[in-house]
Formats: sequence, structure tokens, C-alpha cells
Amino acid sequence: MSDRHSLLDTITDTLAPVHRDGHKFVAIGLIATLVFFFVWPPLGWIGALITAWIIYFFRDPDRVTPLRDGLIVAPADGRVSLIEKVRPPIELGLGEEERVRVSIFLSVFDVHIQRAPLAGRIARSIYVPGAFLNAELDKASEENERRTIVIETASGLSVAVVQIAGLVARRIVTFVAEGDSIGVGERFGLIRFGSRVDTYLPPGAFPAVAVGQRAIGGETVLADLRSVEPEREARRH
Repeated sequence: MSDRHSLLDTITDTLAPVHRDGHKFVAIGLIATLVFFFVWPPLGWIGALITAWIIYFFRDPDRVTPLRDGLIVAPADGRVSLIEKVRPPIELGLGEEERVRVSIFLSVFDVHIQRAPLAGRIARSIYVPGAFLNAELDKASEENERRTIVIETASGLSVAVVQIAGLVARRIVTFVAEGDSIGVGERFGLIRFGSRVDTYLPPGAFPAVAVGQRAIGGETVLADLRSVEPEREARRH
């Protein structure tokens, strides 16, 4: 067998399956497109483009997740927009000790499936209704509609992941419930159409990413609890 890939292989490798949560939206788009073509063909082409974008939005690619103990991986694709040390919101039940919060902003072009940053048990799953401010704003963490899951490890560590709605996002979906076990990199939810995901690291943990960096959910290492390296410095080239 040849090791060389054909053009078809290259195209196939870049395609990703559509997540089941997007199937109904794709079906609606296809039906609407057929109707539009029947009514007025130019409108049908617009419907076809919108349907193609829906398929792209709900893509669910496989990821290669590092499995070494002590690693905390990014829960979402997107740009690291904020890294700051804050007191966790009361709703998380994590106490008043400050933790590093890493915020990842997801545009409408990013993969919107969220993945567990580490393995453990879902100790809390909390929904908080709220506003739909720009998800890049710092106050979005406390004022926007959001869903929080707190993952506790067998050793007693706890990490919180917060799915935050934004200007466009109007639906937060979570696939897990309190008491469930989850493995690192496993899918736990999605946010429809633009959003932000915050991760509250354990006390004393330093981030291994920098503001402006692109994160890949389930692959990018946010923190290494075994490392003594201080917070990283970075610059844009």
C-alpha cells in the first residue's frame, strides 16, 4: 500500500462528522433550501450556503488528548482572551481562595464542542440565567447566562468549567449530570453560535498558555500541575 495520499484522502481527512445536536438544524436547512429552490433558485443558493455553514458549525472532529496525570487540557477551541487571578463565583462552591481563570473566546467559526479538562466526577452542574453581553467582556463571567460543571478528581482536586452564552449564543447544552464520571478530553457539552468558556484552575496552578494564543479543545495543555515553571510570557510575531 502506498504511503502517498490522494487529493480525495486529503479532503476526507479535513472533514469532520456533524454532532448529533446539529442534525435537526441541518435537516431544517436542507428542507428550507429545497423549498427556496422551488420558489426562486437564487434564494435556494443562499439557503444552500447557510446550510453548509450549519454543517461546518456543528462539526465534531476527533482529538488526540494527552493522558499524563497532572495535565489540564483546554475545554474548548478558540482564542485565549483573558488570564487572571480571581475569586471563584459563590455558585461554584470552591471557597474564597483565588484561582487562575483562563477564558477562551469562541467565534462562530470555531468548533463548539466542549471537552473535559481532566478526568474525574461531576461534583456540581449549575445553570445560572443571565444576560447576553459580549462574551469577551470580563463581566460576562458573572452577568451572562451560563452553565458550570465542577470536576473533582480522585485525589481531591477540583476544576470548574463555565460555559458562557454571548451576543449570538442563545443555547447552552450539557451532556453530563451530577455524579457522572468523565474522562479527560471527553465531550461534555456545546454552546450554539458563539460563546466563551472559563476554566478555574486549582489553587497554586500556573497557566501554560498566554493571552492571544489559539487553544484546541482536548489537546492544548492549559496547565501542568507537576511543573514548577512560572506563568509563561509570550509575544505576538
